[in-house]
Amino acid sequence: MANGILLSQNTAIMLERARRKGFTDEQLLNIIRTEDSSELIRINEEWFTYDDFLSYAKEHGELLEQAVLEGYRITFNTMNGLKIWLQERFGVEEGTDFSRGEGQYNGLKLSDANLDALKSTLAANWTVIEEEAAIGSERTVTLAVRAFVGQQA
Repeated sequence: MANGILLSQNTAIMLERARRKGFTDEQLLNIIRTEDSSELIRINEEWFTYDDFLSYAKEHGELLEQAVLEGYRITFNTMNGLKIWLQERFGVEEGTDFSRGEGQYNGLKLSDANLDALKSTLAANWTVIEEEAAIGSERTVTLAVRAFVGQQA
């Protein structure tokens, strides 16, 4: 996955949400290339609307086509934004699949492939701390805001 393509947290969430709602990369590429988001608008919900998805990306220089094809890195993650992105990308929920601490998420279990995807996508203001022992093909990790690493007792 390429790290050179940068997306805002919101754009990344919306892209992963479209994938979770059943849009294939081919369908997304067609939407991006034709600049016609009408298919995406049908999955609009109160907090997730695609009305300005393409125009926002274009206005802010986000290379959506390359992001779909090659991957992307999020420019900055907030606590809640990261939680939503994890839910949309990996289908994991706070309280069920991981817990929230001060400036961190603990106990997240991911496959090696998903962990690699997380590491290459996560914004630079966060770090991934892997626990020593892996269970089968799953790794347990803590996601922490870099500024908090080493400050907690």
